[in-house]
Amino acid sequence: MRGYFAIGIEGVSKPGNIGNLLRTAHGFGAAFVFTLRPQLTAEQKTGIRPGDVDTSKTGASVPYFEYRSVAEMSLPKGCQLIGVEITDEATELPSFRHPLQAAYILGSERLSLSEPVLEACDHVIKIPTKFSLNVATAGAIVMYDRLITLGKFAGRPVTPSGGGEPVPEHVHGGVVIRQSKN
Repeated sequence: MRGYFAIGIEGVSKPGNIGNLLRTAHGFGAAFVFTLRPQLTAEQKTGIRPGDVDTSKTGASVPYFEYRSVAEMSLPKGCQLIGVEITDEATELPSFRHPLQAAYILGSERLSLSEPVLEACDHVIKIPTKFSLNVATAGAIVMYDRLITLGKFAGRPVTPSGGGEPVPEHVHGGVVIRQSKN
């Protein structure tokens, strides 16, 4: 899959949720993970430090950034910030085209994304459910949707017992020589 993604939570207060999200992000191939103003005690934060996260050793494999404010957040050049929030203006996830370079941010367990975060977002998306989901579950759904829409997978069969469409072989184009516009 081309591109990269990151995922984070604003104001997380439950170590189990951040641990679950980080393990899932590792499994889906996140470039990095982050928190914005985490509401965790020093003892709880040890659960998201390298070596202490989980059996897959996410903390030793995926960079973790902790930001105190939106202004402090530093995303790579070209990376788009995408808020995951239930709002009337949000694009429903099945209708969203994921950018190749993206950082997804979810609200905490009890609160929505803050106004400063929503204002900083390039896009806001929502999962079309009847009610709000657990933050780690919502993050997993977003990462899975990114994988199936940007990954190189065979098309789905028309019927449950039908065979899937084969993945077309990549065709390399000819040599392209770019000239500067001097």
